[in-house]
Amino acid sequence: MSFNAMMKALKIAGIVLLSLLLLGAGVIWIASDPLPEGEKGPEAEALADKMLEAMNYEAYQQIKTLSWTLAGRHHYVWDKQENTVTVRWEDVEVEFSPDTFDGSAIEKGKPLDGDELHDAIQTAWTYFANDSFWLVAPFKVRDPGTERRLVETADGRALLVTYTSGGVTPGDSYLWLLDENFKPRAWKLWVKIIPIGGVEISWENWQNYGGAWLASSRNAGFYQMEITDIQATY
Repeated sequence: MSFNAMMKALKIAGIVLLSLLLLGAGVIWIASDPLPEGEKGPEAEALADKMLEAMNYEAYQQIKTLSWTLAGRHHYVWDKQENTVTVRWEDVEVEFSPDTFDGSAIEKGKPLDGDELHDAIQTAWTYFANDSFWLVAPFKVRDPGTERRLVETADGRALLVTYTSGGVTPGDSYLWLLDENFKPRAWKLWVKIIPIGGVEISWENWQNYGGAWLASSRNAGFYQMEITDIQATY
């Protein structure tokens, strides 16, 4: 291929790539919903109270240990009283404190130390912060660094919760859509890891675990997640 022909081919490839990027950006823009503004104040706080009451937040606070498996890959035992976590994935098991990040780790039966231990604890923390949120997010609407707003939707009042700090991706927002009993039926997400704003994911298969209500299924149509082996001890 001559130099001129090569340059022409590269130019065409560049145009095609740019066109695909613009098309992708256009699809995201069309599919995205803007983040609703909502209103802070007593009405938003009252709706948060009703939501927490519907799930029995008082019982949730009394749980001593909570264990579960997310999507069949990550396995957790969370001592809520001591705030220590054991995480297992593949050939790794990590026990650590989310408060101090002290802990121990084993990979393929071998204890880890130094940088390997540090990296294992950081990975376990990232998994736990994300995966515990998928299980107990409705109970975290008043965590430190949260803001709550009342949003009027076509289906009734909804609760918008923005996490201004904490977790893995501060700044994310979640709009809780509630049923007639104020129990979450779905949420809409405006989060950094999803380029499309306002993706709706249902919360299904609610069950009572010694008083506290937890949902084991998440369904967005194109994406489904199951949380299994849920156990709570008091």
